[in-house]
Amino acid sequence: MTDTTPPRHARSRREESGAGVQFDRLVEIMRALRAPGGCPWDREQTLGSLRRFVLEETYEVLEAIESGDVDHLREELGDYLYEAVFLAQLSEEAGDFSIADAISGVCDKLIRRHPHVFAAARGDQSLTTGQVVERWETMKARERESAGRDAVGPKTTLSGVPNTLPSLLRAYEIGTRAAAVGFDWATTTHVLDKIDEEVLELRREVESGATGELSRAEEEMGDLFFAMANLSRRLGIEPEAALRRANDKFTRRFEAVERALAARGESLQNATLERMEDEWQRVKREA
Repeated sequence: MTDTTPPRHARSRREESGAGVQFDRLVEIMRALRAPGGCPWDREQTLGSLRRFVLEETYEVLEAIESGDVDHLREELGDYLYEAVFLAQLSEEAGDFSIADAISGVCDKLIRRHPHVFAAARGDQSLTTGQVVERWETMKARERESAGRDAVGPKTTLSGVPNTLPSLLRAYEIGTRAAAVGFDWATTTHVLDKIDEEVLELRREVESGATGELSRAEEEMGDLFFAMANLSRRLGIEPEAALRRANDKFTRRFEAVERALAARGESLQNATLERMEDEWQRVKREA
């Protein structure tokens, strides 16, 4: 039988002991906060009430990564881990599962989905990054299929994509899972052709002046976004990250325009579009 235990030498004793000790400390602190006589706020929380905090911490981790500030990232990763422990503590109290169960599950899954590292094929250096990702998604699809039916109906290829994901990221994940079972454009050029097609359809709807609660223009705009998300997937670009950077870039440039106008005693409200465009182009050149 193949030993699928990750090699212990991959971690130093100091790293293994330190992480384990500190994680146990965090779990015990969480239990104390939830225990009788603990913190009133922590004791009032539910899985539902913690959803917004999980989301906030996720975006704060992303912001720390984007900033390149390692101290900020270290702090935010701690907060992120705390939310996971908090959710698991509530689940343990309900008799569902513990944080140890969650960790055991992800360890088993990682070993199972990396046979080229932990199983008989260990050391196979012929796999490319793309092939590894393809295998990962294929195994996920097989696992969902083998899970059969649950309380809400049959498992499908796309049933595991959370509805709560940001729409752009959800489109990216839907495309990834569909591609894992072979439903994908043949080439990236074909995706670009699809985007051109969607732009033309959107242009026709906009120029037609369509109105209504759900106009055709809105539908075509959604199709365009979906195609763009799949282009990102084909190019290996995470669309949320790309859009965050574009948002940040626009914000920096727009604020620079506003400051430049203010330095001359002008305001955005009173400046003409031509005046703002002149400043915008100047900011772009100097960036």
